[in-house]
Amino acid sequence: MSLSLSSNAFSIRPTKCEALRARFSSQFISPVQVSSSTRAFSVSRVNPPSFFKFSRERLDPITASAASAAETAPSSFRNKAPKDVNVLVVGSTGYIGKFVVRELVNRGFNVIAVARERSGIRGRNSKDETLNELKGANVCFSDVTNLETLEKSVEGLGCDVDVVVSCLASRSGGVKDSWKIDYEATRNSLLAGRKFGAAHFVLLSAICVQKPLLEFQRAKLKFEAELMKGAEEDDKFTYSIVRPTAFFKSLGGQVELVKDGKPFVMFGDGKLCACKPISEQDLASFIADCVLSEDKINQVLPIGGPGKALTPLEQGEILFRLLGKEPKFLKVPIEIMDFAIGVLDFLVKIFPGLEDAAEFGKIGRYYAAESMLILDPKTGEYSSDKTPSYGKDTLEEFFEKVLREGMAGQELGEQTIF
Repeated sequence: MSLSLSSNAFSIRPTKCEALRARFSSQFISPVQVSSSTRAFSVSRVNPPSFFKFSRERLDPITASAASAAETAPSSFRNKAPKDVNVLVVGSTGYIGKFVVRELVNRGFNVIAVARERSGIRGRNSKDETLNELKGANVCFSDVTNLETLEKSVEGLGCDVDVVVSCLASRSGGVKDSWKIDYEATRNSLLAGRKFGAAHFVLLSAICVQKPLLEFQRAKLKFEAELMKGAEEDDKFTYSIVRPTAFFKSLGGQVELVKDGKPFVMFGDGKLCACKPISEQDLASFIADCVLSEDKINQVLPIGGPGKALTPLEQGEILFRLLGKEPKFLKVPIEIMDFAIGVLDFLVKIFPGLEDAAEFGKIGRYYAAESMLILDPKTGEYSSDKTPSYGKDTLEEFFEKVLREGMAGQELGEQTIF
């Protein structure tokens, strides 16, 4: 099994539109000049005069909006054409983030994609590779884990922000990383965005926060609560919280193994849980809808893909049918995970360094037994019928593609559990 796993007072600042127009008219935004290591993400102070560095080898970027904050009320961005709406995207190089950037660019928004200097799994992508991956967006290299640095980066853009879209998520699900990314870095993005005019915040969360037993779920919920409170205290500020079900890649970890003749591994009878998986492109489209759609304002939006909910057993049956093979399942008792978690919890008391290992075990146990569907808090039961569907891509089509092309571009990296 694999899986992917109080704000400042609202303020408006004048834009530097003429200078920005001149800078953006034929060039990409330059990376913020920072120094960082892949592990520590240490960042030097930004020197405003050298903030931009241009390259004529890049494709023409989207021109930043020239609408003045003095001329436009904070919430009026919904009355603008997409080309006049500045959207700041954090988590832009993540699994979902890069698809969100692409979708927003295709819809004509002025996209400012915030990225680390070394992005991707374990920081393997260089700045040039990141610029190439985020074509059409204005790429700003910064550090979302450092509020001061992020605010200086946004200030250096020279334009107001209309909307922030956060696709940030913990890279591993570890205890400290969950709070650092799912809460602190996401909160930094909210504070920086609002400081420079953002009137709307679109948050990519997760449907599993309905039943918070894990650290990353608790971190996400704490931020969600602060986001909602911000909207309650300021009627000119709004949010959309998107809670998707399982992603396709989280269900694709066994495709190549089964193709090579290995059994499909599942817990219990394969019916302990179910989900309505959604493709990265369909989810990106839904998130982009949230930027301007008034019917998604101040809403928590659970969302799944098209079709019926699928259990692990049904997912395996689809895969064997596509391969033309006789189904071969390996059923693992869920109690094995319970025993392992118990041992790790005991060892953590003696060896605190095993804290993340214990958490990973709990994450695996959670996804092996809990459905990624709407949960009725009164009955404690999950409902496929109540879980909204969106998009057109199906898991079967994804499996077919992986069988043809492999998992290239779908690597789980640090999110691999089994």
